[in-house]
Amino acid sequence: MHAKHIVWDWNGTLLDDNHAVVESVNVVCDFYGRERVTLSEWRQTYFRPIPDCYERLLGRAIDRLEEWPRLVQLYYEAYKLRLPTCRLSLDAPEALVQWAQHGGTQSVLSMWPHDELGPCLRERDIEVHFTRIDGLRGEDTGQSKAESFAEHLKAQGLAPDDVVLIGDIRDDAEAAAAVGARSILLTTGIATRAGLEMAGVPVVDSMSEAVALLVAAAAKS
Repeated sequence: MHAKHIVWDWNGTLLDDNHAVVESVNVVCDFYGRERVTLSEWRQTYFRPIPDCYERLLGRAIDRLEEWPRLVQLYYEAYKLRLPTCRLSLDAPEALVQWAQHGGTQSVLSMWPHDELGPCLRERDIEVHFTRIDGLRGEDTGQSKAESFAEHLKAQGLAPDDVVLIGDIRDDAEAAAAVGARSILLTTGIATRAGLEMAGVPVVDSMSEAVALLVAAAAKS
């Protein structure tokens, strides 16, 4: 797996936020009178498109024009209250340094609001590692990040063949494949290993393992 550049996902990849995600989902559950879920249950439920996922969770249709924006706001407000309790993934600093020492470049692409993403990285002292940081601009429709990924590469003049996207859900692999890039998926987020393996790309348990896989591949080439 040849790579010169890594595009990192944020939530569930660089950031260990599973507890905040589940607690925020349960705020939505409380609002709709639905029984609360555990991390394991949310992992079994989660899929994209997100609106369809919440319809499965709540057992009812959601009006996409009026109700969905309110649900998203409810989730984000609950998540933002819990964001200060979220730390970087355990090996994130070491993995970022390891890739830089290997001579690779790296950036961040997230569906977290763009204006809030930079400060999140800055507060955790990792912003310096990245050539570009892109978050969600505009409304969160809960759809794929493929278009955002293509724009992220174009803005940096990166060839897809030189890029590996590392994230924690199958949508990351699908976004990479849509533009001809490769991907590695991590089990650290809110997707099950079995679900990740269905993407047909390497699945590992940590950022360090992902970087080690790329470094080892470069040594063999």
